[in-house]
Amino acid sequence: MADTADAQREARQRRHAAIRDEVADEESEAAEAEAAENRATLDVPMHLRIDKELDGYLRERATREGIPVSAVVRQMLRGAAEHRPTALSTAEVEAIARRVAREELQRQ
Repeated sequence: MADTADAQREARQRRHAAIRDEVADEESEAAEAEAAENRATLDVPMHLRIDKELDGYLRERATREGIPVSAVVRQMLRGAAEHRPTALSTAEVEAIARRVAREELQRQ
């Protein structure tokens, strides 16, 4: 009976040790990724205004991915810059023109 309890205890301790090792590996990988991100980041602050909906989306995505909000924004900006279409459609140009006209009228 004691042998069975000892064997179960040892098995449980091995499982716990394996879990601790796995968590330590994950934390190490996360730290390495954060360090690489920090090395690749320029120290150029950018401030912009966003609405609450976008803020909520960015924060939720950052939480889901386990990275800072600023890293999510950098990833999105970099992706948008790299995949930018070469030309705007007529509808896109018209939409931009309407938005600019509205903003001009609001400033007056």
